[in-house]
Amino acid sequence: MTVVAIHQPNYLPWLGYFAKMASADVFVLLDDVQYSKGSYTNRVQIARAGAATWLTLPVQHRLGASIHATAIARADWARAHCDTLKQAYRKAACFGTVWPFVETMLLAAEGTLADVNAGLIRGIADRLGIAPRVEMSSSHGLAPDFAADERLAMIVHRIAPGGTYLSGSGGAKYQSETTFAAHGVTLTYSRFTPMPYERGGEPFLPGLSILDALFHLGWEGTAALLPARR
Repeated sequence: MTVVAIHQPNYLPWLGYFAKMASADVFVLLDDVQYSKGSYTNRVQIARAGAATWLTLPVQHRLGASIHATAIARADWARAHCDTLKQAYRKAACFGTVWPFVETMLLAAEGTLADVNAGLIRGIADRLGIAPRVEMSSSHGLAPDFAADERLAMIVHRIAPGGTYLSGSGGAKYQSETTFAAHGVTLTYSRFTPMPYERGGEPFLPGLSILDALFHLGWEGTAALLPARR
């Protein structure tokens, strides 16, 4: 049975995001929903001086605009983020081996907020060997006025009739199994719990960008924290 996961295209997301990707046959980036200020679509936490701090993409926010219609506000954002990441992680055990890939990827990122995030997500997933088919929800042309779970069920049905929708645990607050069943879709939930990992003697901080794990553990060590690929 085909497993479909759907998530907004977040900025350099945490390990759980990639765990969901690894568990799916098809991963849909929900780029045509409304951009929400202060969400993970344009910011993520990294570690600096042993504490979590925000790394934020500057955006030109228009009220009601979708994620794929939201522009990046500064042309020099990538260089600024590279400088911040180098300062924060240059002493991490695997920084030297991971950094060239990350720097190249960030400096090559361009387009709207959705374009930038999708490119970074795809790049990291590919390097980790996570390879679901990735689609953008905007390619399905669904009207934005459906209820949230109805819209998700319709997307899954279009991609994989009779398939399974793999939701994050937070979706249980608003999703109904009945809604998905009406579209012939089975609803299941991802139950990823981050495993503490070695951070050079610093305390483990859950929920950080996957870059934190990559700089401390490298590609193979980070991949070992994720579920087996489908």
